[in-house]
Amino acid sequence: MRSISIICLLVLSLLLPTAKAEEISVAVASNFTAPMKEIASLFEQSTGHKVRLSFGSSGKFYAQIKHGAPFQVFFSADQKKPEQLERDRLIAPSSRFTYARGRLALWSSQKGFVKGNAERLKQLQFNKLALANPKLAPYGVAAIEVLERLSLIEATQNKWVQGENIAQTYQFVSTGNAELGFVALSQILKDGKLKTGSSWVIPENLYNPIKQDVVLLLRGENSPAAQALLSFIKEPQVKQIMTSYGYKPLAANP
Repeated sequence: MRSISIICLLVLSLLLPTAKAEEISVAVASNFTAPMKEIASLFEQSTGHKVRLSFGSSGKFYAQIKHGAPFQVFFSADQKKPEQLERDRLIAPSSRFTYARGRLALWSSQKGFVKGNAERLKQLQFNKLALANPKLAPYGVAAIEVLERLSLIEATQNKWVQGENIAQTYQFVSTGNAELGFVALSQILKDGKLKTGSSWVIPENLYNPIKQDVVLLLRGENSPAAQALLSFIKEPQVKQIMTSYGYKPLAANP
């Protein structure tokens, strides 16, 4: 009998860690794709939890969450949609905070096409200009703000190609369907260096700050893994990952 009890205890000790581990579903704005993949991998290694990531436009995620999509955490590309979810009482109380400030870049997949300034844009020396749909994507709103402040809306409008989100906008430029595009700096930067092509990192005084908020949704309110992810995003090693992609991390541990 004693040997049976010992075997049962051993089996139970093996099962307990597995029982504590969770898989959570996380909605992530497209601009944050590359850093979030690294962050999720590090989180899984550190905690044993699993993270199922979905990437897309913040506007579409907001609509899906309103209609009951089974996400537990939402990393938005702006503050407006998390604020609205808070007003809608669809998030855990006091869970919303700003995790990063995004930055915008004008990018071409062609080396030397953009010479670190706005001249190519101002001289209209391109056939197509890609930008994210401002109705769905905050980076699209920022692109419109830049064009307005440079007085280039009317001059460029007939050249616009709009992506549903910033990921599709990047694809338009990377495939050559548009010579130029407004993309998230994180999409073209790695370890602080431009991965390919040529770019102009747009001065932040040309567009309103892109403050990006994260929220714990009601479906994740009682999830230890979801709560742990929100704490993990504030850790120094995570901030280093964000910085390497051009973000300005804003979240701080209390």
